[in-house]
Amino acid sequence: SKHLLIKDQKGDNVTVLDPPPVHPRALEHTSSILEGMIPNESELTAGVKVEAGHSYGFFTDTSLCIGCKACVVACSEANDLPPDTQLSGGLTQSPGDLNSRTKNIIKLYRSEDGTESSFVKRQCMHCIDPGCVAACPFGALHKSEHGIVAWDPGRCIGCRYCEVACPFGIPKFEWDRFNPRIVKCELCRHRLATDGQPACTRVCPTSAVIYGERAALLADAKRRVAEHPGKYWKDHVYGEREGGGTQVLYLSHVPFERLGLPKLRDESIPRDGSFVKRSLTELGVFPVLAYAGLTFVVRRRWKEHDEEVRRTEAAGGPMEQL
Repeated sequence: SKHLLIKDQKGDNVTVLDPPPVHPRALEHTSSILEGMIPNESELTAGVKVEAGHSYGFFTDTSLCIGCKACVVACSEANDLPPDTQLSGGLTQSPGDLNSRTKNIIKLYRSEDGTESSFVKRQCMHCIDPGCVAACPFGALHKSEHGIVAWDPGRCIGCRYCEVACPFGIPKFEWDRFNPRIVKCELCRHRLATDGQPACTRVCPTSAVIYGERAALLADAKRRVAEHPGKYWKDHVYGEREGGGTQVLYLSHVPFERLGLPKLRDESIPRDGSFVKRSLTELGVFPVLAYAGLTFVVRRRWKEHDEEVRRTEAAGGPMEQL
């Protein structure tokens, strides 16, 4: 990414990795310029009617993303997240990756020879059968209404199994808080009833990312592939089948792996293991096994402690503190 050299308040040079993001209020002018140049997706993005029994998500066409980062700013404001300004020395919101302050990010891929590049929006994929949900021992992460992968703070014990189980590396833990949370995109579910769509899709000036019912988004993606054969990588919609399917779909003009989207099998991550864990929990065996495991560890450590005390006393008396 390009470097921008500016002066701070003390007059010292400060290097910023990326240009400052566009504020949502500045997008009005941009939208007027782009009107007529970008496909009209208003039927999918403006006040989508949320219906029971349907799954909702995003569809991103990376060929339309201009990297303005308006969605990054809007996401932070909508979710009351403090801006991540570490890379810019406190000057602008410039997150390097998803973290405990960033649920949504724009990344840039550029080939070494500079002939190929693409911006990509990354956030939770809202898997149809999520690995994080299967791994969570107490159901803090769960599939809520409309398929959104949501987090319940009242059930979370901070084990962070969700971070390990997610093939996309999405959930982030707040290491700097006394009462930490798991931070990830939840499709602005607290806004859907009043605003009709997540904050990021509302401010996107090119409709590179749109919100809607998964079936409608998938149909729209396949329509674009049919109308523009060869434009998109292998004419494939990422998320249709990967990892059992996701509610966040992508079309890209470059290979998906180069955008950080891993190559996954069609089977979901927890397909083989979730039944075992669920059965143990429902039968009441999981808590018993957890208690038995903890008891075993404590007893083993206590035995080691007693043996060390005896060795110490045999060698010349007890230590002041062991």
